[in-house]
Amino acid sequence: MPADRSEALPAARRPHRLAGGQPGLLEPGASTDPYRLRLYRILRTDFPLGHDPGLGAWLLSRYEDVVLALTDPRFTGYPHDGAPRGPVPAPLGLCRGSLVCTPLPEGGTAPAATDTAADPDPDPGPAPAVERAAYVLARRIAGRDRADLVGEFCRWLPAGADAVAAGLSSPDSSAPARPGGGADDCARQAGLRERALASFLANMLDDPDLLAAVAGGGAGAGMLLRRAWAETLRRDPPVQIVLRRTRTEVRVSGGTLPAGEAVACLIGAAGRDPARFAAPDRFDPLRADADPLFSGPAGCPAALLGRLEAEHGLRALLTAMPRIRWAEGFRPTSSGVLTRGPRTLLVRPS
Repeated sequence: MPADRSEALPAARRPHRLAGGQPGLLEPGASTDPYRLRLYRILRTDFPLGHDPGLGAWLLSRYEDVVLALTDPRFTGYPHDGAPRGPVPAPLGLCRGSLVCTPLPEGGTAPAATDTAADPDPDPGPAPAVERAAYVLARRIAGRDRADLVGEFCRWLPAGADAVAAGLSSPDSSAPARPGGGADDCARQAGLRERALASFLANMLDDPDLLAAVAGGGAGAGMLLRRAWAETLRRDPPVQIVLRRTRTEVRVSGGTLPAGEAVACLIGAAGRDPARFAAPDRFDPLRADADPLFSGPAGCPAALLGRLEAEHGLRALLTAMPRIRWAEGFRPTSSGVLTRGPRTLLVRPS
């Protein structure tokens, strides 16, 4: 493991240290880039269990400890027992853990003949609405010399998909939320889906070979997109911290967590733990050590909508702008330590 060289960084980029040398998660400078600051690395190697007074919680940063806190019944939701507890995974990725969450049908494909007889009017699911909204938005910016995908695409697609599904003629960020209970309550976190989509597009645009493979279509394109989406949630999770609470004392790799205490699971640190992932900082959709945990519960409406927006969004952009690339001199950067994603994605559509 490389030695900590954070002291060699400029003062503005060094992680602020608490008593005993532990980095402060919410201290000035920490939210700029916890990866480049080596904040997560320092926590994993030197402070695998420590209390952060600013966050008011014990910090877990190693993959094995974070997985334990997310799946073990000795941990429960924060701040009360109502949130899911093991062996059901805790809220993760885009999932907010709604107690009334109901799965959405994925839709977008023709039903089998046997299904048609049983259900003459199958639910098409959200896929057609997401696809339509994505192509409308992509065509709006296709003819420009320069565009910001965050402000002009990622921010609008979640609201646009809801608007089209509600029967409106075009994406409209002022459209009211659709009524319908639990599924809508869980999927209403459009800001998280925006950040996740922006991170996904940044990763894909950084790799022309991946873009070419997706643009070429074929049987493997859909699977490649799904793997790239899952890899984004591992490498660049939109939610960096998931709070849990201990129901009893729990032994972890760095010591013992007291009972009844808040625990901050550092998803951003666990997803890049070299003890679990080879070359953890590298974006690699084809990695052999992929982990479905970071994608969140499979039946969560928000998780499904986020994946559909990533897949249909990228396809729409490549169809409307086959030569899309970064604007001259632009490099994507992310920020945030509670939630995280690029604030700007400047591209040349043509």
